[in-house]
Amino acid sequence: MPGWGKLIAGAVLGAVGAVYATNEEFRKALPEKARDLPVTIRRRFEAARTAAREASASRRAEILHELEAPRSAPPTPPNPTRTAEEPAVHTEEV
Repeated sequence: MPGWGKLIAGAVLGAVGAVYATNEEFRKALPEKARDLPVTIRRRFEAARTAAREASASRRAEILHELEAPRSAPPTPPNPTRTAEEPAVHTEEV
């Protein structure tokens, strides 16, 4: 169900808000954790982006290698049983 994510996020934010409002120690510790959060998220994003770029480059190299392989193979000879002058014979069943 598409609405479950929003429902769960709302419940989590509500629970955190309730803890924040009732727990003084949590309130004092929150700003320090909140300052560290953007740095941690940025590091994880950078690591994910680097991994994605490496995977993309690797896949690109694989695709180029696969595309180059048929070019190096000799061309297939034409079909000797049929010449260009002979029209294809089609039979229709009624």
